[in-house]
Amino acid sequence: MAGGADFALDQRRAKLAGKSGWAGLVHNRRIFFIAVFASLGGLLYGRYDQGVFSGVLSMKSFDDRMASAVDNTGTKGWLVAILELGAWFGVLCTGYLADKLSRKYTIVLAVIIFCVGVVVQTAAFHPSSIYGGRFVTGLGVGSLSMAVPLYNAELAPPEVRGSLVALQQLAITFGIMVSFWIDYGTNYIGGKNQSEAAWRIPLALQLVPALILGAGILFMPFSPRWLVNQGRDDEALAVLSRARRLPPDADLVQIEFLEIKAQYLFEKESNALRFPQYQDGTTRSNFLLGLNAYLSLIRTRTLLYRVVIGSATMFFQQWTGVNAILYYAPSIFTDLGLTGNATNLLATGVVGIVMFLATIPAVLYVDKVGRKPVLVSGAFIMAACHLVVAVLTGLYHNSWGSHTSAGWVACVFVWIFSVAFGYSWGPCCWILVAEIWPLSIRGKGLSIAASSNWMNNFIVGQVTPSMMTHLGFGTFVFFGSFSLLGGLFVLLFVPETKGLTLEEMDAVFGDREGLGVADQERQTEIANRIGLSAYAEGRDKGSPERYDDEPKV
Repeated sequence: MAGGADFALDQRRAKLAGKSGWAGLVHNRRIFFIAVFASLGGLLYGRYDQGVFSGVLSMKSFDDRMASAVDNTGTKGWLVAILELGAWFGVLCTGYLADKLSRKYTIVLAVIIFCVGVVVQTAAFHPSSIYGGRFVTGLGVGSLSMAVPLYNAELAPPEVRGSLVALQQLAITFGIMVSFWIDYGTNYIGGKNQSEAAWRIPLALQLVPALILGAGILFMPFSPRWLVNQGRDDEALAVLSRARRLPPDADLVQIEFLEIKAQYLFEKESNALRFPQYQDGTTRSNFLLGLNAYLSLIRTRTLLYRVVIGSATMFFQQWTGVNAILYYAPSIFTDLGLTGNATNLLATGVVGIVMFLATIPAVLYVDKVGRKPVLVSGAFIMAACHLVVAVLTGLYHNSWGSHTSAGWVACVFVWIFSVAFGYSWGPCCWILVAEIWPLSIRGKGLSIAASSNWMNNFIVGQVTPSMMTHLGFGTFVFFGSFSLLGGLFVLLFVPETKGLTLEEMDAVFGDREGLGVADQERQTEIANRIGLSAYAEGRDKGSPERYDDEPKV
């Protein structure tokens, strides 16, 4: 559709759609429950990668067992960062798997891989087992970090999609909070001669939410957008109907279904015109179609724009320094003058609490406020916090003992930094990169953006110990500068995506300007053919016409 028909349909959808925020979540409570459950994937990522291991690194029994890896800043960085390297590789593979196996079964596979890695680490007696186990676990973590937001985004109605995708970050921050306090509690196992159970138990506990997620997701619905891509229209309509708690012939359900269908048919026909030689359905042809889909991400101007937005947003998320703080929080608090392992873990536990609490408003209000204001404000606050900590560290790093109040002020600004990240760049980055892609290459596009997150995460984890040793307060200046640049990047280059359907993202990123006359006509023809245009004026569409071998709904 084009022009006035688009506007009329937008107006009609707005009148039919529910509220956003908490009222919208209550109204869409079935989808809310599914999204909460799927977000156990974020709990795994948060607890394991960002929470548990930071505390484990500071435990005496772990240091005694893995001293050859922990005592050297270079190998210590690898001990942390190798999980992110695995996650980077895992998320790249997930783009294909999410389209081939479904979002749901990709989550199951990721859980299995995750569990294997956890078992290896829990039973480790040498650094090599930690390295290998963390890499395998990273494969599962990376896959979950992409598959879960993708699954939630494609199930969610547009008015609460941001809130539901933000649940992933809420689960991550909840995991961070829980894991810090588990570390604090198990730190006392064995008393002064700390038992190895102090670090093995926190690692092993990751299996509990993993097994619950792996088993429970089997009872959850498939993504309706994935079902349409597979030609399973009846199932897709049934999923939307149950999700909306409306009958299949309700206007809102039909509009949402037909928009998904129209986008799918347009992309299918466009592929047939561009690549007629790959339409025979063979494995080779499907592979080449997928390869060309990846290549289209850099060959097509508007898709390249999305790649840049997604990848750069994830780049800046990591270079805010959040994972430097989360991975090495006990060491950082020691550098800020807090003495004693228990005191360090206690201060680190507060990081988890404030970050978790700060994420809750993002879940409730991100669809009302919008993505850009949240990201920009968070970036500027984080930059200011880094600057304050840098100044205090530069002034008192050699005399914290006689300036304990300055040490606690620096500690408070680390906590404020955690609040700013918790409500902004934590959830909103994943919302943004999950919602900007066209249906046909959504899995592939998200995998590229998420891989940027994990590669930069890997680099941050690798270099932070050396930066803290050699740069000192300059480390905070460095990360603060990137926080400021991230805010400016969003302010100047990132479009607002609040309240748009996934199918409307094309217009936001300028695809309409790049479509030829034939594409415009084909879009309008498809909308007319399947009855979507009729809804622009509120008319009953009747049954859509049958298109080739597509099932009639």
